[in-house]
Amino acid sequence: MPVEDEVTHWWKDDKGEQHRTILRMESEAPTNSNGFPRDGVLTLRVINTIGQVAIKLSPDEALRVSSQLASISKDLLNTKRKMWRERD
Repeated sequence: MPVEDEVTHWWKDDKGEQHRTILRMESEAPTNSNGFPRDGVLTLRVINTIGQVAIKLSPDEALRVSSQLASISKDLLNTKRKMWRERD
């Protein structure tokens, strides 16, 4: 399963110790099964010092998640920009 990308997030706990969490995106190509095309699979894997967990998504589910993430991210960035404009 090829790794498409990874996002590494560094953070500090209450004691000030640094930790990292990795969001890894992996994909499986579409296949033919019994003569019929089957969707590929996108796997989102969260890895940290304790362990890892993964969720497998169909292309439709992955598009839905990515659309929501893009929409929410745009709103958050626009709100921050508005706050900066009001501050100046």
